[in-house]
Amino acid sequence: MLSAYVTHPSSLLHEMGPGHPECPARCSAIHDYLLSHSILDLMVPYTAPAATLAQVHRVHDALYVAELMASVPAEGYHHVDPDTAMNCHTLDAAWHAAGAAVLAAEIVARGEAASAFCNVRPPGHHATRHEAMGFCFFNNVAVGIAHALAECGVSRVALVDFDVHHGNGSEDIFANDERVLMVSTFQRGLYPMSGEEALGPNSCNVPLEPRSGRDALRDAVTRHWLPALEDFRPEMIFFSAGFDAHREDDMGRLGWVEADYTWITQQVMGVAARHSRGRIVSLLEGGYALSALARSVAAHVRVLMGAD
Repeated sequence: MLSAYVTHPSSLLHEMGPGHPECPARCSAIHDYLLSHSILDLMVPYTAPAATLAQVHRVHDALYVAELMASVPAEGYHHVDPDTAMNCHTLDAAWHAAGAAVLAAEIVARGEAASAFCNVRPPGHHATRHEAMGFCFFNNVAVGIAHALAECGVSRVALVDFDVHHGNGSEDIFANDERVLMVSTFQRGLYPMSGEEALGPNSCNVPLEPRSGRDALRDAVTRHWLPALEDFRPEMIFFSAGFDAHREDDMGRLGWVEADYTWITQQVMGVAARHSRGRIVSLLEGGYALSALARSVAAHVRVLMGAD
């Protein structure tokens, strides 16, 4: 069965100023690499709809959403924190990025595709229930998971987050929710300086030391993630797929390469085959060295497609 590829043109219009690492070129680099390496020929393209207000309200406070909607600038930028800004297109992109997660969940749940990759931005895993931060406005993966639980006939969903930064927003939203298990790795001591202590028993956070490399990654996955996932038996799995742990990306110092993203995805695919009927949704989070980002996404997607 082919994999789904979900995008929206608005991802290319949101930008936060010259030189900002979370830039439209991220989506373009991924798309161009997948196209030039004939990977998109083996995927079914979908255009993301905008998420509805009700879908976003499942994971975000209504007052926060209203304040965000009122903050869209007619021109220039509105900063929600020193590193995170809105232009006139940002909220449209955010609605469609969240909508991509909803559509991907439905595609996979209906069996139209065994897996889906969403090449959308802004990313989402730092957005908490009531706060935008860390380049994120709506928590896309949380919106998708909440929709899957409410509308797609699943009762247990796993969230796998391998971004170099802790997905604090996702953990905030799902803390103590028995229907969701979050497993994550991230570099210790990086923004947002959280994750050392789990917020609830449904979080399996494994901070990794700088320059710890693939051995520490594999130990974290085999000793911590996989037992937790096997015990949980997820009916669907979502990836917060951040690629900023790559050795070419100066956001972190974990030193991973494409083969590490291949290996992580293979391990989770095994869990999905045993418990989730292979159903996986992956959403782009971080990754700012464009060449490394594109190559790493391709490595990840090839496994999702069953090519590796």
